[in-house]
Amino acid sequence: MNEFAMRYETLLRGAAWLCLAAIAMATLSPLGLRPTTGWPPSIERFLAFALVGGLFVAAYPRHILFAAAVVLGAAALFEVLQVLEPSRHGRLFDAGVKLSGGSFGLIVGWLLARWLPRR
Repeated sequence: MNEFAMRYETLLRGAAWLCLAAIAMATLSPLGLRPTTGWPPSIERFLAFALVGGLFVAAYPRHILFAAAVVLGAAALFEVLQVLEPSRHGRLFDAGVKLSGGSFGLIVGWLLARWLPRR
């Protein structure tokens, strides 16, 4: 692997983990500290996990099962951990939206990695 590819992979991995950490902060912080975009919360959840799913597939292209375990496991875990925050609540519907978004991002990222020419 050349130097550019190694730096690119390192950058992608950092972006994937930072994005997941940002989602954790937004999900587990008190409701008053939760950032909003003005979009419906379900759309925000779906897009956030779609982004992190795509980033993890790009960052770990030879470890798809690892990427899926991290993204989908985090979606479920974050929803369960919301029970510990008094101003938040974990709901099955919200978990489904996060899991759907993460799955969408993983699938689209995997398809792009398979179809785009390697450089």
